Amino acid sequence: MIIRLLFFFSVLSFLYGCKEEDSIQLSNFTSDGCSLFIDGTFENPELWKDCCFKHDIAYWQGGTREEREAADLAFKKCVEKKTGKSELAELMYQAVRTGGEPYFPTWYRWGYGWPLGRGYRALSPVEKKMVNQKLDSFLNER
Repeated sequence: MIIRLLFFFSVLSFLYGCKEEDSIQLSNFTSDGCSLFIDGTFENPELWKDCCFKHDIAYWQGGTREEREAADLAFKKCVEKKTGKSELAELMYQAVRTGGEPYFPTWYRWGYGWPLGRGYRALSPVEKKMVNQKLDSFLNER
């Protein structure tokens, strides 16, 4: 009985002694352009690179499944607007839909700013604040 009580109080002290914010880890924002794809054409080598940059911001911070779907659709629309080529936009869209799952141990997965294993999860207010601070720092250094 005493051992059970000790275990119970140990668990309680652990749960209430640790705040969620203490364990949150977010790496600094990075972008490599269009990851495993080219950033543009021979004539304009960075034609759709800014679409990939905006997409990287969404993927770095992660979030819910619905937020990923919205980010991927915005990416597709951006590429199509820049190029006028719906086939290219669809190809790039399908690539990110297939390869960007949060469970893959890649540098370009959904939520790549967080440790692997986060999956699809809404950002808490504390996490949103961290995202904004790190993104502001990145943009101010550019």
